[in-house]
Amino acid sequence: MAVKKLKPTSPGQRGMSKLQLGDLITTSTPHKPLLQSKSRKNGRNNNGRITVRHQGGGHKRAYRVIDFKRNKFDIPAKISTIEYDPNRNVLICLVTYIDGEKRYILYVDGLKVGDTIIAGENVDPSKGNTMPLKKVPLGTAVHNVELKPGRGGQMVRSAGTSAQLVAKEGDYVTLKLPSGEMRLVLNVCLATIGVLGQSERKNMNIGKAGRKRWMGIRPTVRGSVMNPCDHPHGGGEGKAPIGRPSPVTPWGKPTLGYKTRKKRNQSSKYIVRRRNRR
Repeated sequence: MAVKKLKPTSPGQRGMSKLQLGDLITTSTPHKPLLQSKSRKNGRNNNGRITVRHQGGGHKRAYRVIDFKRNKFDIPAKISTIEYDPNRNVLICLVTYIDGEKRYILYVDGLKVGDTIIAGENVDPSKGNTMPLKKVPLGTAVHNVELKPGRGGQMVRSAGTSAQLVAKEGDYVTLKLPSGEMRLVLNVCLATIGVLGQSERKNMNIGKAGRKRWMGIRPTVRGSVMNPCDHPHGGGEGKAPIGRPSPVTPWGKPTLGYKTRKKRNQSSKYIVRRRNRR
């Protein structure tokens, strides 16, 4: 897979680049039983109030049900198709188990149609296989890592990412995450072997504002160019400083380092080394 730069036939295409997925994607028709309707929230909650700004519009999508749990143990499955998923930045694979059941999984770099994968405790640590972290050899690249046993993979699910198993001690293993953070995870948690595909996606250039609108992302405006009634940073003649010790959100809450994590949900005790090296 490569990044293709478009010819500058218009201002919108000047600098734009796209991923060439034609050599990977094998079908453009998703498996209908694994599709769900996806209603547009546009950043609004159940009261209709905007709680997440800059969301709205975008192309209509259907949600593909992904098997993040990989809990069908000791039953081989074969890769049937490799497909595009509009809801994430990595491709997905439709796998067919020998009992006839079909599920979607994340595409692992190097997998091809016809390859066989399996999940279980005593399986071979090869690409696409899922196994407990205590059975994974040291130094192996993994993704789709569980935080709690049975909940399904919650970490390392983005295109081109992987975590590295660096140590095992007692009931925990130490993982080096893509951000550089070192974290303890229970050794009974499941993880999938391999690096996720589309690693070159980070080199893609959106090219124009309209392409962002297709994704459902609306324009973002700096607070310093707003009026005082719209943002605490607004107002003043010409370019004016913020006028307070630290920047704030539109609602006056401190930002840039302001801690918002609630104590009852903290998992800091499992972090061996933070990504900012503190």
